[in-house]
Amino acid sequence: MNICFIIGKIISEIKFDFIIENNTINKDIVTTRFKILLENGSIIKVKAYGKIAEKCFQKFVKSDIVSIYGILNSNGELEIQEIDLL
Repeated sequence: MNICFIIGKIISEIKFDFIIENNTINKDIVTTRFKILLENGSIIKVKAYGKIAEKCFQKFVKSDIVSIYGILNSNGELEIQEIDLL
């Protein structure tokens, strides 16, 4: 597990989904996914779950600059723990 602190620009639309378990939608578990462009030109895929996912979908849009504290998973995606608008 790698802890990361990044600042970047949201470069994709924020995709909001419900997690489906046993062919039923669990509305308590939601997820968002989007991409961040870093200052050095790197693009990182990020995702969030639960209340953080709801916050991302409601408060942020493409081209916002955000600061993120997260955990880098084995797929190279950053799982958001905290996110704020700059």
